[in-house]
Amino acid sequence: MFGTACEEGEIPGIHKAIYKPAREVSLDIHPYVKPLEQAVLEGQAAYRIAHTLQAEGFIPDVIYGHSGWGPTLFMKDLFPQAKLFCYFEWFYQAHGSNCDFDPNDPLNADDEARIRIRNAAILLDLYACDQGLSPTAWQRQQFPAEFHPKLQVRHDGVDTNFFRPNPGAKLVLPRIDLDLSHVEALITYVARGMEPYRGFPQFIEAIALVQQQHPHCHVVIVGEDRVAYGSPRPDGKTYKQHMLETVPLDLTRVHFTGNIPYSEHLQVLQASSVHVYLTYPFVLSWSFMEALSTGCLIVASDTPPVREVLEDGVNGLFVDFFSPQSIAERIIEALDHLPQMTNLRTQARQTILERYDLNQLLPEHIKWLNSEL
Repeated sequence: MFGTACEEGEIPGIHKAIYKPAREVSLDIHPYVKPLEQAVLEGQAAYRIAHTLQAEGFIPDVIYGHSGWGPTLFMKDLFPQAKLFCYFEWFYQAHGSNCDFDPNDPLNADDEARIRIRNAAILLDLYACDQGLSPTAWQRQQFPAEFHPKLQVRHDGVDTNFFRPNPGAKLVLPRIDLDLSHVEALITYVARGMEPYRGFPQFIEAIALVQQQHPHCHVVIVGEDRVAYGSPRPDGKTYKQHMLETVPLDLTRVHFTGNIPYSEHLQVLQASSVHVYLTYPFVLSWSFMEALSTGCLIVASDTPPVREVLEDGVNGLFVDFFSPQSIAERIIEALDHLPQMTNLRTQARQTILERYDLNQLLPEHIKWLNSEL
């Protein structure tokens, strides 16, 4: 039984129980507690659909949900005998991770108070759950130490049969009329949005420098022109608009794909000469792990979540997150020595095969669930 607010998508053999919050978040509520009210509304809706299922005779042995968004909040009240497992992706800290990472965007007292309250729904889940899971040690580290005994570290796993190298692949995406089959050097970047959290401004500045040294290289940027994490620009412009207005680029060699299907995402990674991944000290992106599994030559920010997976000169290349010059130099170094970088690609995939392969982690995940019953 899968409880969800999303009407799209089906999985054979899985019954979807669709719920819908009764209303939107109050317009006049205190800003600090808007995320909490949203979580409560989601939790209330999930409770109501679960109560209907209970009345029809459905009594779960296990309830498993993504913490912080609300649906798991009241499950223990309805099904006290069931085991509640929660996926804990992030705990917000004012200091020492994403929120105070950028020295040009200092926190004030209002920010610190808002960040503290942002954890309210997560803390309720930490209290109520029987066991929890975090995908990386870095992400688990963000949670209060007193809850660490409840939290296992277990990554979701990467489908290495799907995300696999395809040497010599060229990028041709007919759906969006993109044919780069003639391109010898392709720089790729993938993120949900285009924002500072994933280093988009620094990346744009860096590729402007790379274009000066490599006049024939092309760049493919996958993602939406929006902010997925962090705050929008105060002037109302998107970061893409601002960067294209302020940074001189040869746009005939820069290709924005928007969101693309997984099959096209795979093709982008397989055709990549150099894949750039930049991130604040925040949740580690699935696209980063998928790029490693595909055997991409990774240029990545030397930030804590990346360090857990990447080792400079072994399975990728590190750069200073805040330095477009450093990023550009490493991209150029990689492009100039592609044959010598083959071992980094091999080791990138080997890292995923040894530590993050879905074929190994899914049975372990199921074994963990069964062991707690």
